[in-house]
Amino acid sequence: MTPLRIGHLSTAYHTAFIIMGGHWIEKKMKIDVEWSLFPTGPAMVQAFKNNDLDIGYIGLPPAMIGMEQGLAIQCVGGGHVEGTVVTGVTGYQTLEEMGSVEATLEQFTGKKIGTPSRGSIHDVIIRKILMDAGLAKSVTVENFVWADFILEAMEDQQVAGGCGTPPLAVLAEKFLKAPLVLPPNAIWPYNPSYGIVATIAMIAQNPDLVQGFLEIHEDACNLMRENPPQAASLAVKEIGIVDETFLQQVFRVSPKYCASLPPEYIESTMAFTPVLLEMGYIKHALSESEVFETSLIQKVHPEPHHYNNPGKLA
Repeated sequence: MTPLRIGHLSTAYHTAFIIMGGHWIEKKMKIDVEWSLFPTGPAMVQAFKNNDLDIGYIGLPPAMIGMEQGLAIQCVGGGHVEGTVVTGVTGYQTLEEMGSVEATLEQFTGKKIGTPSRGSIHDVIIRKILMDAGLAKSVTVENFVWADFILEAMEDQQVAGGCGTPPLAVLAEKFLKAPLVLPPNAIWPYNPSYGIVATIAMIAQNPDLVQGFLEIHEDACNLMRENPPQAASLAVKEIGIVDETFLQQVFRVSPKYCASLPPEYIESTMAFTPVLLEMGYIKHALSESEVFETSLIQKVHPEPHHYNNPGKLA
């Protein structure tokens, strides 16, 4: 059997690192796996277009852009919600201090906010909340091919803040004393920071493989909530450059992990459709059935979702 080809990002709280660190697929499914690292979701979409992947960890907006362009993939599982944060360099005030999202963002007037590639979930969200605040023309959004470069740009004062994942918030605070100005729960409730997508061919031809992967993914989500030290220990084996304390800090920034696809997740995802249309990222609206295939995850996770159950991360 050919290896299962899985794309993943460098995001530290994705279950990919736990699964890789523990070799769970090889041990539990008795198959080989080929992991590929991508800098952003849009880059992973291109790999799907090139037929290089079977499954991927990705924010839903870039996946939806690919779907609208004819890419034959669907979301088969969740993973995490509310994974976008906004940080500011030293001296910027937080949402709690400023009193509103609009006032917090006004601090960046005439400045730049760094975010991952155009079409990534963070790019779409920061542009949307700036539009809603009437600041789309007065705050510049600068896109980075590698999300990891945003912290360096903040340090070099190329940008005044960053919009990205919880690891950005932890690293910015640790190395730059940069405050978390907009926490994840203040930005787009239930936004699908990442989900699991699979090719329609893989879903149709190898549903047992997809379901088997989702079972392992669900186990890893549970481990993060129920035993964060063990989850961090497994992940750090694969990441290498960070320690377990750092990973546990990352896990806690937005402790909303689960593999299921509840209505809240799906509704929040579909709310991106008019935004993507307005921004010109897609030309036609997508239906829920085009974006989601839920039958497999319903078998794996029939019970209520755990996104609001942080377990020992609380």
